[in-house]
Amino acid sequence: MIEKKKVGVISLGCDKNRVDTEKMLAILKRKHILVSDIEEAEVIIVNTCAFLESAREEAISEILGANKLKEEGKAQKIIVTGCLPQKFINELYDELLEADAFLGVSDYKKINRVIDAIYAGKRINAVGKPRGECGKKRVLTTETHAYLKIADGCSNHCTYCLIPYIRGKFRSVPVEDLIAEAKGLKKVNELILVAQDTAKYGCDLLPQVSLAKLIEKLSELDNIRSIRVLYCYPENITDELIEQFKVNSKLVKYIDIPLQHADDKVLKLMNRKGSGQSYLDLINKLKEQVDGIAIRSTFITGFPHESEQAFNNLVDFIKKAQLYNAGFFKYSKEEGTAAARLDGQIDEKTNDKRLKILYAEQKKVAKKLNKLQEGKTLSVIAEGFDEEQLIYYGRAYFNAPDIDGKVYFFSQKEVKYGKYYQIKINKATDYDLYGERL
Repeated sequence: MIEKKKVGVISLGCDKNRVDTEKMLAILKRKHILVSDIEEAEVIIVNTCAFLESAREEAISEILGANKLKEEGKAQKIIVTGCLPQKFINELYDELLEADAFLGVSDYKKINRVIDAIYAGKRINAVGKPRGECGKKRVLTTETHAYLKIADGCSNHCTYCLIPYIRGKFRSVPVEDLIAEAKGLKKVNELILVAQDTAKYGCDLLPQVSLAKLIEKLSELDNIRSIRVLYCYPENITDELIEQFKVNSKLVKYIDIPLQHADDKVLKLMNRKGSGQSYLDLINKLKEQVDGIAIRSTFITGFPHESEQAFNNLVDFIKKAQLYNAGFFKYSKEEGTAAARLDGQIDEKTNDKRLKILYAEQKKVAKKLNKLQEGKTLSVIAEGFDEEQLIYYGRAYFNAPDIDGKVYFFSQKEVKYGKYYQIKINKATDYDLYGERL
C-alpha cells in the first residue's frame, strides 16, 4: 500500500468523457489527494478522446506535455485512460513508453490498484472490454450544470464513425442507477442528459423504458431544477418525447438533433436513417407542437461523393430549417470505418470552401433569430464575468453550455453564479445577446 499521492487529471473530448472523468475522480479521492494545478501532481492522468485524428493528436500532445513535467522532476507517473488506449492499445503500449499505465473506457474502477502497481515498478496494460458504468458517485467539475450519461456505446454504425469500435454496442444505464446518481449530485440547476443517442435510451433494457419515461422520473427529484437533452437521433424522437416538451415544466424547450447531412444520397452512404424531407418535417413538427422550442444540429461536409448538388441541398436545408444553433465539421477520413474505403473522397480545398459557406448561411439564420429577442426579458443563468468586455455573462434556455452563444449583461448589484436573473435584451449580434439585469 503506497502513501497518498497528489493526482491531477486532464480530461479531453466530449461531455460523456467528462462524466467518466468525474467518476474516476470520486474513486481517486478515496485514496489520494486531487490537485487542480497539473504542475503540482505526482501522478498525471490523461483521459483521452480518439473520435477523430485531431483528437488523437491532442491526446498525444497532452501526454508528451505531461512527460515533460516528469522529466523536470515535477511528476512521477503518467497514466493514459479512455478512448485512445481502448482502440489503439496494441500500437500504444510498445510505442508510447512515456506512459506507465493504460486503462480503457470502462476500467476506471481499477485506477487506485493501478497506481499501487506502477509505484511497485510495474508497467500496466489494464484495458478491458467496454461494459457498465464505474459507479454513481462523482466529483463535479462544472458549477452551473451537470451532465448525466444515460447510455454508452453505439449500435448505429454510421459509416464515418469509430464510436462502436471504441465504446462497444449501445448500453442503457438502468433507470434506478440514474436516479441514484442524479440524487447524489445534490442541487443541480440544469441536468443535461447525454449519450451517443439519447433518444434511443431504454431500448435494450428489460422491460423496455423510453427517454420520455426517464425524464418523467428525473423530473420528480427535488434537487433537479431543470433538464436539458442533447444528441437525439431524429428517427428515435417519438410523440411521447414531444409531449414531454409540451407538458413538463422542468424540461428545457431545447433539443439537439445530430442530422449530419440533408442530401438523401449522402445520408444513405453515411448509413443514416431518414431523408432531408423527413428531417425538415420533424423540425417543422417540433416547432408547431412546442411553442418556442430551440433546435440545434450538427452537419458534416465533404463526405465522399458529396457532389455540388448534394452540397447545395444541404445549404438549402440550412436556409429552410431555421435552426437556432448549428455546428459544422469537415469530414475526417478515419481508418477502420466503412467511409474510409469509399472512393469519391473530396479534396481539402473544396471542404474548406464548403465549410465557410455553411457557417455563413447559419450566421444569417442565427442573427435573424437573435434579433427576435431584442426588447424581450429572458431568464438567464449567470455563469461568469468577461474581463475583456467588463460584463457578466450567462445562458438563456436556447443556449447549451460551451457549444452555443451567450447572453452578456450589465448589473448594478452583485451577481451570484448559478442563479437566474431577469435580463432585458437590448442588442443582438450574430450569436450572442446583450442586455441589462432588471
